[in-house]
Amino acid sequence: MVSTVLLVVHIIFVAIMIGLILLQKSEGGALGMGGGNLMTARGTANLLTHSTAVMATLFFVSTVVLAISLKGSKSSDSILDAAVESKTEVVAPVVNPSKPALPKKESDTPNKPVVPKAPAK
Repeated sequence: MVSTVLLVVHIIFVAIMIGLILLQKSEGGALGMGGGNLMTARGTANLLTHSTAVMATLFFVSTVVLAISLKGSKSSDSILDAAVESKTEVVAPVVNPSKPALPKKESDTPNKPVVPKAPAK
């Protein structure tokens, strides 16, 4: 339960941080939406830079907390190891070399392909 809440909070931090990064101006223009008439260009850049730094710190802290909280909750076995162990051993049937491997019966041969008839004119 606690790990689910931590994971949701972590995802919210990620979404906010992505939004803040996309709002920042870059030399190439990017989205660069800034704050409009609310603040000057320098003030907006300064606010976005500090907000991004705070969100990056929160992201890092939430990542460490998630890693520590989920450290011992799962087994150390790999998914691939579990898949290999769950397979059952397939035993091939014994083949008698004196008998043919595939019996030739009329019912075993595939049917002839059906050839469509030409439409009547």
